[in-house]
Amino acid sequence: MGVKMKIKDRSKGRRQVKVKTKYQWSGILFILPSFIGVSIFVLIPFMDVIRRSFTEAISGEWVGINNYKTIFTNPAFRLAAGNTIRFVAICIPILIILSLVIAVFLHRQKKFGSLLKTSFLIPMAIPVASIVLLWRLLFDNHGILNGFIQSIGGTTVDWMNSKHSFWILVFSYVWKNLGYDIVLWVAGLSGISESIYEAARVDGAGEWKCFCKITVPNLLPSLFTIAVLSFLNSFKVFREAYLVAGDYPDQSMYLLQHLLNNWFRDLSLDKMAAAAVVNALVIFLLIMLLQKAWDSKE
Repeated sequence: MGVKMKIKDRSKGRRQVKVKTKYQWSGILFILPSFIGVSIFVLIPFMDVIRRSFTEAISGEWVGINNYKTIFTNPAFRLAAGNTIRFVAICIPILIILSLVIAVFLHRQKKFGSLLKTSFLIPMAIPVASIVLLWRLLFDNHGILNGFIQSIGGTTVDWMNSKHSFWILVFSYVWKNLGYDIVLWVAGLSGISESIYEAARVDGAGEWKCFCKITVPNLLPSLFTIAVLSFLNSFKVFREAYLVAGDYPDQSMYLLQHLLNNWFRDLSLDKMAAAAVVNALVIFLLIMLLQKAWDSKE
């Protein structure tokens, strides 16, 4: 009897191993097409960029870290990197906090919440060319804003060729990405049980205490995703800035994308490759630090 039981256990264990192996191979085959595509169009080209960052653009001669020394001593690179860091440091906190406040408000508006959420998504559906036209209508020397200033007796301002252009860029980024982050926050709010709030209110907790002790801790899983996506989306604002102000806009909004575009036009592929590697490394480290901070809070 004992021998039969052992044989059954062994055969059962073998079947479980076979099933587990089958599911593992199924998972590998499922992600294989995506992995091949990412390798061909992202990983392999990026490895070539890393190789080019250590070579001379025309001759292909190995120059070591000279390209990296060149970009770090380049005033244009330092200006563009400083503006990009400033832009990200200002925009992302504003976007995250503002979208969270609006999302909490919309989540409580049961009657008009869906309509308002849809209205915040409209900027994402507007083509870039239309946004550029809107910028020109508003901020041109003869635009609507200067026309209003003149009508009240003020002097016109060259908005796009002064330090004001940076804040116009900030406003454009926040305006366009606000609806996307609101939807993500609302999705996180929908996962919080209403019974938790009811129990807290019965115990005498006010709205602010419910927000700090219930809403914020339960939204931490959404915060990491929203912060990373907002950070990556901040690099897409270059399109509007380039179409409005061209290759060389005002120094206050001269970003890394402007610099890389100009180097590409001049075929300075060695400097462009080195700058791209540094940029990718900084983005990777920031995301890893954010993830580490998030894991420590858990």
